[in-house]
Amino acid sequence: MSRDLVKEYLSYLKVEKGLAANSLESYERDLSKLKAWADKNGIDLLKLARQDLREWLIDLGRTSLSENSKRRMISAMRGFYKFLMIDGHITKNPSDNLDSPQKGFYLPKFLNQVEIETLLSQPDTSTEIGLRDRAILELMYASGLRVSEAVNLTMKEVDLDLGILTTTGKGSKTRRVPVGSSAVEWLKSYLAVRRKKENLEVQNFFVTPLGRPINRQIIYNFIREYAEKCGFQGVSPHTLRHSFATHLIQNSADIRSVQQMLGHSDISTTQIYTHITDAHLKRSYDRFHPRSKAK
Repeated sequence: MSRDLVKEYLSYLKVEKGLAANSLESYERDLSKLKAWADKNGIDLLKLARQDLREWLIDLGRTSLSENSKRRMISAMRGFYKFLMIDGHITKNPSDNLDSPQKGFYLPKFLNQVEIETLLSQPDTSTEIGLRDRAILELMYASGLRVSEAVNLTMKEVDLDLGILTTTGKGSKTRRVPVGSSAVEWLKSYLAVRRKKENLEVQNFFVTPLGRPINRQIIYNFIREYAEKCGFQGVSPHTLRHSFATHLIQNSADIRSVQQMLGHSDISTTQIYTHITDAHLKRSYDRFHPRSKAK
């Protein structure tokens, strides 16, 4: 290809579809993997036929990628070829009527309420970093924020008096989310320390001791570190978001309200949390009900 059509597609997604930077980075990685597969097999991306894509799907199914990552890669591929058709670069869409592999049933990992309390208690709040970490943990669990939303949160987006914040998530969509009283108190404590920093020009709510905005990796690292101290495996920032939604559903929250707080555009994405609670109830029933086992 003389033109970088992947780059043109990503530009289209940014300008026309309003995709956020993190989503664009994911799509770029996904399409670069597809291109690498095509190059390995000596085929131009524009020349891939339906059978080629079937073979790519088979190879994709053999990888250790999560089901979500595989579905996102397939979505990126379909969107790319649809764009090529619309823009006139190809005359036939090879992804049309292409059957995807049967997706596994994915239940997000979450912590129960006792485990959440254990995790929240890990930071040493006598230190500035520990106080900041506790405030972030409390906020992400209280409001179901994505890690990127916590990183990019600004001072003006948080109203501690009202207990509500404004955040911009996927697709550059803005939503208002409640902040629980516990999180509000920890945010106020952290804010008192933050305000002592002189000549602090950055507007990010959470900063490093040197007054620079924190990044995603900082949050990933300290959550993993605190979780390992608790003996919890596989805990990530998104685990707090999953726990937020699961606990709301377990306590009979309206699913539409949960959808709005999570910023999901499709209710089916939110409904996965009803499956979690159903599975949890079934396990509890099987364990404790005297007539749950066949005689």
